[in-house]
Amino acid sequence: MPKNRFQRMMFALLTVIITVHAYVFYSLYVVNGSTLMSVTGAHSVLGAVNSMGGVYIVGRNLPIWAVVLIEFVLAYTLEVTVGSPMSFKLASRVFDPRDTHPVLFETAIICATVAIMCPTMSFFAAFLYYPYYEGFNIFTLLANWIKLVCFNFPFAFFSQLFFIQPLVRTVFRFAVSRLSRRKVTETNRVSV
Repeated sequence: MPKNRFQRMMFALLTVIITVHAYVFYSLYVVNGSTLMSVTGAHSVLGAVNSMGGVYIVGRNLPIWAVVLIEFVLAYTLEVTVGSPMSFKLASRVFDPRDTHPVLFETAIICATVAIMCPTMSFFAAFLYYPYYEGFNIFTLLANWIKLVCFNFPFAFFSQLFFIQPLVRTVFRFAVSRLSRRKVTETNRVSV
């Protein structure tokens, strides 16, 4: 799909924008929602987060928008520097991109990206959301990391494979075709 570095950066940006919001929602509402509501006595997850003064991250409570921003910066940096390049290399080791059907090759890239990004981002999340009020213990960090991978991997795999990547590819294809048509129209106008 993306043909140059700029397009790869934009593709990664679209992917991370959708993915970070999905994972923050998944983490707060699906994984931790009932716990947050029972601790605070609130009737909704958002009410529980607001009554706590935000989401507990890095030893303090931050508003949800700050959590999304922190995770966005981490995920985008990781996706551009490690996730995309390594997933393409891993998929290319198994399939030859010239001889493999594009859908199969894209699926291999998605699977490789999930295999790289999910454990890495789960480790960052285990570190960011660690219960620092209890003191730091490396074994607790590792246990939290494994727990997060177990929660996040199935969601990451199925959401990326069946929802997020098809949506991003459709939006990206539409945007690139619109830009290409605009360039052709402007070139024709200049040449006339």
